[in-house]
Amino acid sequence: MPAIIASKAIDIQPSWKTEFSQCISSIDELLSCLQLTPEQLSISHQAAKDFPLRVPRAFVDRMEIGNPNDPLLAQVLPVIEETLVVKGYSSDPLDEIDHNPIPGVVHKYRNRLLLIVSPSCAINCRYCFRRHFPYQENRQSKQQWQKALDYISSTKELNEVIFSGGDPLAANDSFLGWLTEQIANIPHIKRLRIHTRLPVVIPSRIDDQFLRWATGTRLLPIMVLHINHSNEINLALLKAVQRLLSKGIRVLNQTVLLKGINDSAQALVDLSESLYDIGVTPYYLHLLDPVAGASHFDIPITQSQAIYAELQATLPGFLVPKLVREIPGEQSKTIMS
Repeated sequence: MPAIIASKAIDIQPSWKTEFSQCISSIDELLSCLQLTPEQLSISHQAAKDFPLRVPRAFVDRMEIGNPNDPLLAQVLPVIEETLVVKGYSSDPLDEIDHNPIPGVVHKYRNRLLLIVSPSCAINCRYCFRRHFPYQENRQSKQQWQKALDYISSTKELNEVIFSGGDPLAANDSFLGWLTEQIANIPHIKRLRIHTRLPVVIPSRIDDQFLRWATGTRLLPIMVLHINHSNEINLALLKAVQRLLSKGIRVLNQTVLLKGINDSAQALVDLSESLYDIGVTPYYLHLLDPVAGASHFDIPITQSQAIYAELQATLPGFLVPKLVREIPGEQSKTIMS
């Protein structure tokens, strides 16, 4: 089992907003930080134009200097393969536009829905299934959010609201606190789930302001992180997770199975063990959503299932995430094991 990577940061940390604003958006700067040259990689400036490079410096610090095959670098670097047009890959692979009844709401499953709380992300993952999502059409003021709240209030089957995005934690805490209070006033909603990658790439996001609104209502708070490789887990993330757990926030993780990043049983074993070491429960292992620009990350289903079978044979059941695929129109995630 790999040891937790020591943080390179000094004791006095900048605020998360400062770190967010100082993300790397230049291919040249990223390569310079890692002492790599363009000739070592299949870089595409066109891919970066279509879907901009964005990566926090705290995440770059966890990449291996001089390694063009670093699994964290591969998640964020725009490459030529993204520009290929591949049959079966689309801009809306999960048909979310058909489940976008009003701005800000994605309602695919009976008892839960997503709120697109923020269009922004701290990191642009190249395999993101929402890389083409029409965020501009889902931007809202507090007054406009009332329509979404009315929808939730009138849909009695709902018992859970999920903050999503973009990354919901890119939004200001004052707004998130207000929205959470409004949702808590709806009697049939029991849980608030927050799907986020921001605390992984900028652990300072888990600050006092966040903890106050996340735990300040009757709603049961659950955080679902997105970590794909054990190298993403460092001391700063450990401390952030400890803060969440200490306040009673349940912490789960979902992973995407990605070619060249975590496509071996050993990589996934290391990830599950490292997650459990910091108090995070492995939850889902997603097969890649067929979004345009991400076909080079795909793994054939037979290979995926073989990797998963080896994972099951190695780990105790409580460390094995569910292998799933999201199929448009289905009432839930489809188990693929």
